[in-house]
Amino acid sequence: MDKKRISVVSPVYGCKSHLRELYMRLVETLELLTNDFEIIFVNDASPDDSWNVIVEIAARDSRLKGLNLSRNFGQHYAITAGLEHCTGDWIVVIDCDLQDKPEEILQLYTKASEGYDIVLGKRNNRSDYFLKRLFSFLFYKFLNYLTDKKHDYYVANFGIYSNKVIKSILKMGDSIRYFPTMVHWVGYKSVTIEVVHCQRKGSKTSYSFGKRIRLASDIILTFSDKPMRLTIILGFIISLGSVLFAIYNLILYLKGLIVVPGWTSLIISIWFLSGIIIFILGIVGLYIGKTFEKVKDRPIYLVADSINC
Repeated sequence: MDKKRISVVSPVYGCKSHLRELYMRLVETLELLTNDFEIIFVNDASPDDSWNVIVEIAARDSRLKGLNLSRNFGQHYAITAGLEHCTGDWIVVIDCDLQDKPEEILQLYTKASEGYDIVLGKRNNRSDYFLKRLFSFLFYKFLNYLTDKKHDYYVANFGIYSNKVIKSILKMGDSIRYFPTMVHWVGYKSVTIEVVHCQRKGSKTSYSFGKRIRLASDIILTFSDKPMRLTIILGFIISLGSVLFAIYNLILYLKGLIVVPGWTSLIISIWFLSGIIIFILGIVGLYIGKTFEKVKDRPIYLVADSINC
């Protein structure tokens, strides 16, 4: 594969203490591949003043581009902002916490030279804490079931992507952005290779349990209509159960075993069916809410400042 322009996109949040190290390691790695590259740091309103560090580095090296979002939009929206401003033939997406080693870009690029459009880093030795690994495992199992697709628990954002893959992802008009699922959806020739996963540097992850639950529900509602289809099955099961329950009560009535006719079945039916109706309305309401968000057609991110762009 001829030497082509490489872009690196990294969303930045809570990484001020090691941004310089990330930049230096990226430059050292990319210079082994080509002299034509760019690095795009997207500051997602990081509270630790990461933007000033980005400005400082970019002032010395025009190959570093910086985007400063107007507020915290979220990791995958920051990735989208970086992708929309990159110009490379090959694009690398890497988190800023140095859990994914910049040096692994070498083997990602080498594998891509074999004719792949997407090369994903598979972290078989995940260094996250136990609860995060457990939540990720359960989430991907649940997501696989609801979307009828196979999402690998060990694969996240880290990978190298051809320009046509990124262009296809940017054409997706979803207001909810989740980069790994979007990569999976667009297809193209892909492969995974094992990469080293290190301990997180700097502050703890900003993804609280509540944020993870909210992200999971957004992804499921955006990429799957299976919850609505499951309500149809649930309705059928309830209808069948109601018929069987009615037959059972009719037999008891004919045998004279029901002292107050209709009371038990009435109470059970009211409570049970009311709960089911509210549950189904809740699911439908969530989809309507997401439709409402989409119809407003607001920008998915806003850039307050930029440098070298």
